[in-house]
Amino acid sequence: MAIYEFKAKTIDGEEISLDRYKGKVVLVVNTASKCGFTPQYEGLEKLYDEYKEQGLEILGFPCNQFAEQEPGDNQEVKNFCQANYGVDFQIFEKTDVRGETAHPLFNYLTNEKPFEGFDMKHPIGETLYNVLKEKMPSYLEGDSVKWNFTKFLVDRNGNVVKRFEPTSEPSEMEEAIKSLL
Repeated sequence: MAIYEFKAKTIDGEEISLDRYKGKVVLVVNTASKCGFTPQYEGLEKLYDEYKEQGLEILGFPCNQFAEQEPGDNQEVKNFCQANYGVDFQIFEKTDVRGETAHPLFNYLTNEKPFEGFDMKHPIGETLYNVLKEKMPSYLEGDSVKWNFTKFLVDRNGNVVKRFEPTSEPSEMEEAIKSLL
């Protein structure tokens, strides 16, 4: 199985098959507009600008499951991403990424690359862990997506090769991306 077997709706409502990304290196990210990690959009766009000609695709999936940090509708999300960060990579419609209503793509991704913990050296790492432990302890169980800006790196054959938690900045993924291009 590979990510190519899934379909998703773009932010503009067009259902597409992820097989359109065959032969590309893909970074799948669940995003949010009102999160402490939202500035990662800037780093993601920088990676996309730098490596899209070499075959990198970034797929952003806005999600409102984490403290309701993506409250807007799809048009508001699209406008936010373009106005604030100049996002040029593909954004999809708001999507659930964990639980019973999770998009099948995210069930697949989390099965392929389990949760290995947050980087506690990141400025928000310990805070994030403590908030989850205190207010949403069930979110720390299992391998599901724990928070916004969890990133999954997929090779040119559609295989999930690495998972980066929200505490991994886009710049920290650059070498892993370059090794697959």
